[in-house]
Amino acid sequence: MRMSGAGAPKVTVDGTGLRVVVVAASWHEQVMDGLLAGARRALAESGAAWTEVRVPGSFELPVAAARAAAMGADAVVALGVVIRGGTPHFEYVCSAATSGLTDVSVRTGVPVGFGVLTCDDEAQALDRAGLAGSREDKGAEAVEAAVATAVTLRGLVPA
Repeated sequence: MRMSGAGAPKVTVDGTGLRVVVVAASWHEQVMDGLLAGARRALAESGAAWTEVRVPGSFELPVAAARAAAMGADAVVALGVVIRGGTPHFEYVCSAATSGLTDVSVRTGVPVGFGVLTCDDEAQALDRAGLAGSREDKGAEAVEAAVATAVTLRGLVPA
């Protein structure tokens, strides 16, 4: 069985001068603490300036990301956790967060790092949260993707 992080690139870019907004959900405190710690480490390493805002859950991430983009963020990092339960709620929230964040990025031209964990159980979330013993650090990966994309977009010039 392949681990989901297998083959992931290590992205390192200089984000000096970028303004990044981290939008983080509040559900699943232990996992969110790990995601936020990883995001903060990656942002500090990148040299980007950042602010953090919290929203109640992953469903609310797109509207906060849209506001951050409209207020001049060069990149947004969305962090959240959705754990499957016994109802279709999981599918609705995951779909809304994913399509909403994609829409924000495409519509505004502001990259959105996707750090929303969509897991079958809490153990999977903990394994991706960047905590001691975790196999992956999705908070850091979301920052790396957003900052690298913002740097790339700054380098694009009209033909």
